[in-house]
Parts: sequence; structure tokens; C-alpha cells
Amino acid sequence: MRHGKYRFIVGFLALPLAIYAIFVISPFVQAIYYSFTDWTGLSPDFSVVGFGNYRKMVQDDVFWKAVGHNVLLLLILPLITLGLGLFFAFMLNVGGRGGKRAAVAGVRGSGLYKVVYFFPQVLSIAIVALLFQFAYNPNSGALNSFLSGIGLDSVRPNWLGDPGLALWCVMAVMVWSNVGFYVVLFSAGMASIPKDFYEAALLDGAGRAQTFFRVTLPLLWDTVQTGWVYMGIMALDGFAVVQIMTVGPGGPAYSTEVLSYFLYTKAFRDGQAGYATTLGVALLIVTMIFAGIVMKLGRRERLEY
Repeated sequence: MRHGKYRFIVGFLALPLAIYAIFVISPFVQAIYYSFTDWTGLSPDFSVVGFGNYRKMVQDDVFWKAVGHNVLLLLILPLITLGLGLFFAFMLNVGGRGGKRAAVAGVRGSGLYKVVYFFPQVLSIAIVALLFQFAYNPNSGALNSFLSGIGLDSVRPNWLGDPGLALWCVMAVMVWSNVGFYVVLFSAGMASIPKDFYEAALLDGAGRAQTFFRVTLPLLWDTVQTGWVYMGIMALDGFAVVQIMTVGPGGPAYSTEVLSYFLYTKAFRDGQAGYATTLGVALLIVTMIFAGIVMKLGRRERLEY
């Protein structure tokens, strides 16, 4: 009987595992192999160069600039995006005044606010980046026009043309386009938390801040942890926003260069597909390390309710 059970399990999993190995594992293995070659991406002829691409990568100043920008995004982007998502979701679901029947309630019209917050998610990231590129235009953009309208003509920054501001402008767009999704996600999680928990906390004298950190956040921790992984992966990408919005793209002076765009330019502009796959392997390793660290540090006892 037991042998028949294992035979059934193996037969059931054989086809899905084979498909997964062919279409998921095989490309990774091929990419790792090509990272040890001088393949141009077009010619069928190439030779093995060993660790030459990896030595070149370590000595490449632009690579380290891109890594630094990705690390900065990795540290700041999830923190701001998830922090704003939690704050707005908490205000919408718990921040209202309680009525006669409940001590805790969301703000009036919270459903409409959620739709408004979620609106950027229905837009393609390419459209969002293009709209903000126009908004950042130093001559006719909405931001500098607003500054002129309130009498600050002397300020008018060259947003995307200033190496000190360009990356922060990109980061602001990435935050704006993602906060709404996490507002809706966290709102759904908060709606499933029994109101009795909030009412008991308020009766014990807890304020809004204490209620958030002692009740809401612990019960939403698994959702927050998953969101942190997703935002971290997005921070390690950033290709579309950089490619569409920035000067160069990736500039000025490599001030917005990120690993994904650097990989793209090496593969499709410079014809260095072997070196580009080396950058891809490095990006894969960094992403896996980040996900492992977040899952390890964020592990805590699961709370049931």
C-alpha cells in the first residue's frame, strides 16, 4: 500500500516538476554558463573566459555605483512605502470616531479613499513614469510651474538633470505608484481583525499609537513581511522608471544607474551578453540574500485570532 502511495505521488509530480525544470531551472543554469563566456548575444560562436567577466565586474566603477543605488533603494523604498501604506490603512480602518454601536470605526467614505489610493495600480508603470517625466520638466513641468505660481521662481530645480536630486525623484515615483496597493492590502488584513481587540485596548487606556503597535502590527506581521520582500525585489529592479524617466538614461553622470538597467545596456547596446549574464547572476544572488535576511529577521511566533 505504501509503495503504491509513493508511486502515485511520483507520477502526479513528475510532469509539473519536469515543466518547472525546463522553463524555470534550465534558463538559470544557461545564464550561469553564459556568464563564463564572451558571448555577444547574436553570434553562435563564443569562447569560455572563465572568471574573466566576474573580475571585470568587480573592477567596474559603474557596477559599484549601480549597486550603491540599488542598496539605497533597498533600504529606503520598502520602509517608506510600507510605512505609508500601514499609516493610511490604519487611519482608514481604525482612525475614525466610534459610533454608538462601536468604539472603533473607520473614517467616513473610506471605500472611496481606497479606490483613490489604488488608482495608480491600474496605470502601467510606463505611463506613470512618462507622466512624472513631464511633471519634472524644469521649464514647463507641473512642479516648477507650481513653484513659479507661488512666487518661488528662484528655486525651480532641474529635477532629473541634477545628479543630487535625480535618484530621489525616481524613488518618489516608485513610492507613489505602490503605496495604494499596500493600503488596500493592509486594509483587507485589518478588516479581518476582530473589533473586540481594539475595544479592549481602548478600554485599557491605549491610545491610537499603542493600539497600532500592540494590536494591529503584530497581527499583520506576516503580510508586512511579504510586502517587504516584494518591495525589496522592486527596489532591486527599477528598470522601467529609470529607462523612461532619467537623462541618459541612467544619468546624469550615472546618478540613477541601477543593476537592471546596467545589465540591459551591456546586453542590448554594447553586445556583451556574457558580461550581462554575469550581472544577472550577481543580481540573483543579491535578491536571494535579501529575501533570506528578511524572512529570517522577520520570523516570529504566529498569532492566531
